[in-house]
Amino acid sequence: MTTPIPDTVLQALSALREQLGPVAVLIGADVPERNCNDWSTQPPLRPLAVVRPTDAAGVSAALRACRSVGVPVVPQGGLTGLCGGARPQPGWVALSLERMVGIEEIDPASATITVLAGTPLEVVQRAADEAGFFFALDLGARGSCSIGGNLSTNAGGNRVIRYGMTREMVLGLEAVLPDGTIVTSLNKMLKNNAGYDLKHLFIGSEGTLGVVTRIVLRLFPKPACTMAALCAVPDYASVVALLGAARNGLGPLLSAFEVMWPDYWEVVTRRVGVRSPLPGGERDGQRLYVLIEAQGTDPALDNPRFQAWLEKLMDAGQLADAAVAQSVADTQSFWALRDACAEFFPTLGPHLSYDVGLPVADMGRYAQRCKQALADRVAGCESVYYGHIGDGNLHLVAWVPGLSVEQQPKDAMDEIIYGLVREFAGTVSAEHGIGTVKKRWLGHARSAEEIALMNILKLALDPLRLLNPGKVL
Repeated sequence: MTTPIPDTVLQALSALREQLGPVAVLIGADVPERNCNDWSTQPPLRPLAVVRPTDAAGVSAALRACRSVGVPVVPQGGLTGLCGGARPQPGWVALSLERMVGIEEIDPASATITVLAGTPLEVVQRAADEAGFFFALDLGARGSCSIGGNLSTNAGGNRVIRYGMTREMVLGLEAVLPDGTIVTSLNKMLKNNAGYDLKHLFIGSEGTLGVVTRIVLRLFPKPACTMAALCAVPDYASVVALLGAARNGLGPLLSAFEVMWPDYWEVVTRRVGVRSPLPGGERDGQRLYVLIEAQGTDPALDNPRFQAWLEKLMDAGQLADAAVAQSVADTQSFWALRDACAEFFPTLGPHLSYDVGLPVADMGRYAQRCKQALADRVAGCESVYYGHIGDGNLHLVAWVPGLSVEQQPKDAMDEIIYGLVREFAGTVSAEHGIGTVKKRWLGHARSAEEIALMNILKLALDPLRLLNPGKVL
């Protein structure tokens, strides 16, 4: 259903289309379905229009036009967010950066790449690789998500333990404020303490304080070799011990430390059907499985070092079993077990996904208590646990078989999952953001004083509350 457009708004949008071009402003029934939702499980909602500028000046013009008639604007990137941050509301305008795509510059001396915000993550990765560098951010939606959206949610992904969150990979950016002001700070320097570091206002703010249009990103030396092992350990205490051993034994080589609980392992090996490289492991309902990845600079030195480190752990009895990748194909097959969560919808049916952060030492107890509480308090509820444990990020999936997504008892699940997060002094969002889906639970992870300060910042930059209103706060 298309919402009627008031005459004043239609006039403003028509004038904007004259300024930016006919393909830049799609109104009413011409709005594409893709711009009606993100990857959250909420129903799609059609905006009044979609504005698709090609540069910061176009973004500025769009924000000024919408501000002049009091129309809220929701920024959109690749639309792969899971918390409703890019989902429009009726009567809003969607500001899509899908046409702001491209690599502006690669600076080998500064080891930076400057990109437009709508550029897909995979395009950035490929450009860095072709230039002889490595861009470290990586996540499953790499082919669809945009780098601007990654900044908007401060995305994490698979290699946070070594390279940090998206925030650590940004040196400078250009952003357009809610009133249309363009702030350009395309800094390339690692050291720049000249006043406030304003880029951090926009990274992780989910498009509520400004619209990022261009970004200067850090590049890293390309790894000369990648080592991987899949290890089985008897309990979570052994996981923590193995993490300590990996940090001490591998040092800066350690690039990923992914953990899969027995329930997750059972689903991916039995139901999804991913082959286990550990014979008989899929029948062991007690062991936890750890995928360890290390990236080196010298295969002649680093491969034997990795192998010797694992052998030492085996000899000491710290591992119940282990398989070491002997080829790129082996490494990919190990990651296929961890990435099999992408197959959960066709395998498990409708379910709800959660992304929380916890102190590493407490994750085992949290998972145990959460699984038991869900089973006890939500009739028929099943759940599985996995995640980037090396950087304190636990994912879990919960569902009641036979129910649609809309029928899943989300409120009851949320209360249990986020209630325990607060008890363990964790966070309700480790890497997916807040959007609208987690807005109710923000106080479980942030104090009243912190939320008040967030509101002060929002009011200072967006006093009319027209830029992505109602998201996060």
